[in-house]
Amino acid sequence: MKETLLKKIEILADAARYDVSCSSSGSNRPAKEGGLGNAARSGICHSFTPDGRCISLLKILFTNICIYDCAYCVNRRTNELPRTAFKVEEIVELTINFYRRNYIEGLFLSSGVMVSADYTMERLVAVARTLRNEHAFNGYIHLKAIPGASDELIAEAGLYADRLSVNIEIPSDEQLQLLAPEKNFGSVLTPMNHIQKGIVANKDERKSLKKAPRFVPAGQSTQLIVGASPEQDVDILRLASSLYNVQQLKRVYYSGFIPVNASDQRLPALTQPPLVREHRLYQADWLMRFYEFQHDEILDQHNPSLDLDMDPKLAWALRNPHFFPVDLNKAPYDHILRVPGIGVRSAKLIVSTRKFGAVSFTHLKRMGVALNRAKYFLVCRELPGKDYSLNPRQIKRKLVTSTAGAGVQLSLF
Repeated sequence: MKETLLKKIEILADAARYDVSCSSSGSNRPAKEGGLGNAARSGICHSFTPDGRCISLLKILFTNICIYDCAYCVNRRTNELPRTAFKVEEIVELTINFYRRNYIEGLFLSSGVMVSADYTMERLVAVARTLRNEHAFNGYIHLKAIPGASDELIAEAGLYADRLSVNIEIPSDEQLQLLAPEKNFGSVLTPMNHIQKGIVANKDERKSLKKAPRFVPAGQSTQLIVGASPEQDVDILRLASSLYNVQQLKRVYYSGFIPVNASDQRLPALTQPPLVREHRLYQADWLMRFYEFQHDEILDQHNPSLDLDMDPKLAWALRNPHFFPVDLNKAPYDHILRVPGIGVRSAKLIVSTRKFGAVSFTHLKRMGVALNRAKYFLVCRELPGKDYSLNPRQIKRKLVTSTAGAGVQLSLF
């Protein structure tokens, strides 16, 4: 491998680690005779960065040259750092060679905005087009959709990519314009809405024409930076809920703000990313996506911030003692889901098991229910709810004390 290409990989792979809106699951692109590779719903290799983030390989930027001057971005145009850009054929060659060596099972390709949004988007689309059409590559491809790019380019990208993502970054339009003066919510939501409409139209088309080309089969995602602006958790969850319900996003990723431009007075004086807050937001996001919680149940104006000492499901339970205890042998599925310590799989097992007899403590233990938490909130054969005679303050003291230090973010290395 040429030394100049190695240098490009070193620079642009390192720059890509700040983009966490990367998911390698959700698409099923089977192998074809004479083609190369395949994409499975959960088959992409992952790696872990030193700060604990999970990334998909090959994860790179097309270029770190950027015409924008976003306060929170390491690649802002006013930063003095080595700048470089790949050629289309270089990324294609890297992807094919790494795939054949079993280093990767897909490509995540983002980019700074070089020259213009359309100029950059054309090159990202060219990479995907070349891989699909010239090399019959059937592996997973996740492309960044550049805000401001034409609808035609976004539509073409959707025919080659398994997933597209448009990063909002800052959770409010006012703060986005303060920290990234060349951007606004409109420039981000326009391609996001175009992708969503394309996905809906493609699903309708494939109902009548099975062989119609698929459009973004793994959906779209976005990224929100946590801690770079003063929005509270309630504002972030409200925005995420809207993105799931209106734009029908598959994932909203939360990235703890990394202070890479400490001299910019518009940014908060943080010394390290708010990783515990980021973790709590992911837990709250999980409640909205899989546990049938609404955003205003998790947080509201009276409780605008997530509790860093406990997960949001437990915090909700302690704020709503009237809901408990839940009788596992009588309660509906959605009520069982709200018991701390019971997950989606366990709730389904409880509902199916009680058809054949009363659910017991032994059953719950075998199902993997976290009984150290759940026992305060449920009734079953051996747990008649007497533990719930403790008031919420006593329960919190017992649970938070027993997990003291659990909220500290530990290094993976």
